Amino acid sequence: MQRVMMKSKIHQATVTEANLQYEGSITIDQELLRAADILPGEQVHVVNLNNGSRIETYTVEGPAGSGTICMNGAAARWAQVGDTIIILSYAFLEEEQARRNKPKVVFVDRSNRIRETVAVDQ
Repeated sequence: MQRVMMKSKIHQATVTEANLQYEGSITIDQELLRAADILPGEQVHVVNLNNGSRIETYTVEGPAGSGTICMNGAAARWAQVGDTIIILSYAFLEEEQARRNKPKVVFVDRSNRIRETVAVDQ
């Protein structure tokens, strides 16, 4: 049996841009993607703490060190610049792996700079 487990998250990032004309997705600073072990094109869930809603999309790599968190396409209507979000990634794990899983949590400041990265016991 496989379980879907949280693999990592970027906690309380700030939306820096919204680009309605893009085809869709969320652009994330390359350093944040690397720290959270999220690949370009990977599916993520994004939770908006300002309005309580959640969307599913995929990632696009933004410039390293830019602090970019840009909602693209239809998602640009879902969040406003300045909103606080949580970006979550998941993995399908076998039972034994799931029980040993320690998700990475990347904590960022208001400028989306990494404050701390921790592995969390579930």
